[in-house]
Amino acid sequence: MSTQPYNSQAATSEAAKQPRFGRLDLALDKVIDGIHRSASWLLSQQHEDGYWCGELEADSMLEADYIFVHTLLGTGDKGRLERCANEILRHQNADGGWSLHPGGPSNVNYGVKCYLALKLMGWKADHPVLVRARENVLSLGGVVACNTFTKIYLCTLGQYDYDAVPAVPPEMLLFPNWFYFNIYEISAWSRSILVPLSVIYAKKPFKKLPPEQSIDELFVGGRANSDLHLRWDRKHIFSWRNFFLFTDRVAHLAERVHLRPLRKKALKKAERWMLDHFERSDGLGAIYPAMLNALVALVYLGYSKDDPQFIRALDEFEKLGIDCPEGTPDYPTPTFRMQPCFSPVWDTAQVLSTLGEIGLSRSDTRLVKAADWLLSKEIRYKGDWAHNVKNVDASCWCFFFNNDHQPDVDDTGEVLLALKSVDNPRERYQHEVTQRAVEWVFAMQCRNGGWASFDKDNTKKMFESIPFADHNAMIDPPTVDITGRILEMLASYGYTSRDKRVEKAIQFILDEQESDGSWFGRWGVNYLYGTFLVLRGLQAMEYSHLEPAVQQAAEWIRMVQNADGGWGETCGTYDDPNKRGEGPSTPSQTAWALLGLLAANDTRSDSVAKGIRWLIERQHADGSWDELMPGRNGESYYTGTGFPRVFYLGYHLYKQYFPLLALTTYRKAMERGEDAV
Repeated sequence: MSTQPYNSQAATSEAAKQPRFGRLDLALDKVIDGIHRSASWLLSQQHEDGYWCGELEADSMLEADYIFVHTLLGTGDKGRLERCANEILRHQNADGGWSLHPGGPSNVNYGVKCYLALKLMGWKADHPVLVRARENVLSLGGVVACNTFTKIYLCTLGQYDYDAVPAVPPEMLLFPNWFYFNIYEISAWSRSILVPLSVIYAKKPFKKLPPEQSIDELFVGGRANSDLHLRWDRKHIFSWRNFFLFTDRVAHLAERVHLRPLRKKALKKAERWMLDHFERSDGLGAIYPAMLNALVALVYLGYSKDDPQFIRALDEFEKLGIDCPEGTPDYPTPTFRMQPCFSPVWDTAQVLSTLGEIGLSRSDTRLVKAADWLLSKEIRYKGDWAHNVKNVDASCWCFFFNNDHQPDVDDTGEVLLALKSVDNPRERYQHEVTQRAVEWVFAMQCRNGGWASFDKDNTKKMFESIPFADHNAMIDPPTVDITGRILEMLASYGYTSRDKRVEKAIQFILDEQESDGSWFGRWGVNYLYGTFLVLRGLQAMEYSHLEPAVQQAAEWIRMVQNADGGWGETCGTYDDPNKRGEGPSTPSQTAWALLGLLAANDTRSDSVAKGIRWLIERQHADGSWDELMPGRNGESYYTGTGFPRVFYLGYHLYKQYFPLLALTTYRKAMERGEDAV
């Protein structure tokens, strides 16, 4: 088996050549060497089973909620909980608060949760750490300014009033599928979180805390003087918000007088839904908040901690943890942190499709092993998506190791791209899989031509006005970033713009372009992500690079390049789009910008030359890159998006495979240029 990660003959002939255009002032052999070292590093990270799975990093809310749930249930390892508190301290901002992403502004929900978590671990209110945290929380509006999820967690520990939080009635599970509002008309992730949360709301757990662990001091003016209820919209009397607030008050009135004739039936339905979704999945939804809520729901439904269902749910939850009892080189204090989920299918597909570009033999056993692992993860089960998409065979993939209920279009598209990189000995089987998976992707296309993630036409914006929907993630609309990836995938399977479905997708993308030429990125930060994926998709479909939409997008990318030659963009652009394309340079975002420019047929500009140099100069000797923030205890820039303005992610492999893809794409452009001379 060859260990060369690229075509060695081509490399030898090209190594001494200089690019004949651009002002790179960097021999092409440097780029080839960078590709070789990066590919070798990635191959060294492959699991013996064939997959890749990088760490998925999130915010301190996960550690705070970890302490909360073990306090509520009386479970957990004391040493691990103390290390969890150390991880919370690691991320405290200078102003005393905690943020959604490293370097971001302090957030009131996170400040309240982290403050409470430290108190639960024995910290006193007069400790300087908590004094600064308290001042920050109060400056942001105090506990009353928190969202529903935070308030319900506080209720379970007696730190808020159940009567004042928005109702999350389990009766919503009884609405039939034809009803305008039913659980399959909200996003897949919200569905997994809200079903167990509705059990928690109905059962109203309560654990009394000792007075020294109370957080009454986090209420502006004191808890006794605070109005804990949600405010009416007085500017727009006849609004969806006020309508839902009215129904919420009615629901609370019914709770107070015990007018709940369907409660028992609804709880049974919620319990059955959870138990069904435990099967074929690594925990409920395979995501942290749903798994946490499920633990609490099981206990208050009457399951003992010795019950196999609880034991399994707890084991899956704990697997998300990363324990560092000796600390790390960047932060030597012992810590324990939680991941929001695992990303093996996503990472494996991204790595495989990238390695397939660099010149490795298509029958390389390492690639075949990865392809076979992906094929083994094909989902043939009709999950939640099938409630709104009828008479379609299931052939799709999820983000995780296992979650047959909630596959997604983005992962399925990337897997299909990756499988195109391999000549599999099981050629006929792989062909059959990919053909039926392409048909599933087409079946998931939304009415407007785009593709969403988990569901089709999940676009009822009125649901965002529901009082318990203040986590800003109730719907799953089609997005240009996913649509761009799907166009690239479809082109690799022979589809062209003459196909009416493709034509409609291209029109959706063009309609969504911003006035400055960029495209919004829903699942990555942010406009750099959306723009690069759109341009890749348009290029694959042979949409002319001379078209104004493409040229304007390329010009926008060049305009937002940093002086150091790289590109960067912060999560804050979701709050303020006027700052799109602004931020410290990172390897992943520099790679996205380069891939966008190269897809727009820009191989000659100084922007591309400087960007390639930026990547090469910042590559480590072992072939890897980092995205560490200076002076932040080993924290990294986050370039992944969970929910805009609510939840962000640090994909540890983004900074590895995207730069490799950018360097490889650049090298191929250089080779085409040489051939044309």
